[in-house]
Amino acid sequence: MQPHAHRHSSILTAALVVALAGCASTAPMAKSAATMPAKPMTGVSTAHVAEASLASASGSIVSGKLTLVPMQGGVHVTGEIGGFGPGTSHGFHIHEKGDCSAADASSAGGHFNPAGQPHGRAEQGAHHAGDTDNLVANAKGVAKVDTHIMGVSLGGGAGNDIAGRAFVVHAAPDDYTSQPAGNAGARLACGVIRVIR
Repeated sequence: MQPHAHRHSSILTAALVVALAGCASTAPMAKSAATMPAKPMTGVSTAHVAEASLASASGSIVSGKLTLVPMQGGVHVTGEIGGFGPGTSHGFHIHEKGDCSAADASSAGGHFNPAGQPHGRAEQGAHHAGDTDNLVANAKGVAKVDTHIMGVSLGGGAGNDIAGRAFVVHAAPDDYTSQPAGNAGARLACGVIRVIR
């Protein structure tokens, strides 16, 4: 073997040894997201009842309390929210984050939308899981809530679980078509959904 060829062969051998040593010393890789078991998209409610106490946001006087109970295919929500102008309509949604700490409730994030759907009207075609019908205040400025939110669960941690998320009331009515939030304006009140049993 010529000296030049021998030197070239030695360099290749050394490079191979280093490469193999590097492979042997690599720590085991963590499971990738693709191999980890995914949360089920829909689940059965494990909670029996939850509450959301809505506190004023954006300088409003809107506040109220809601009770949530699982029902067949979704969650039933009842309660009262006051502090509105008489006869006014307001967007009302479940938002993705259970964080009402920002003065304007922006910390609650966008609408709860685990299936990646466009914004729309509940039970009328494609819509966010957190979309609900507008609240309408009575002559005393109080909106009585008595609604079914279909396709969501309460507790259990599935992709459609609304426990730990937040209800947000908006200044304007939801037009049910504008993206991504129905052009409902400022956030007047926010309350985290908390399981109580």
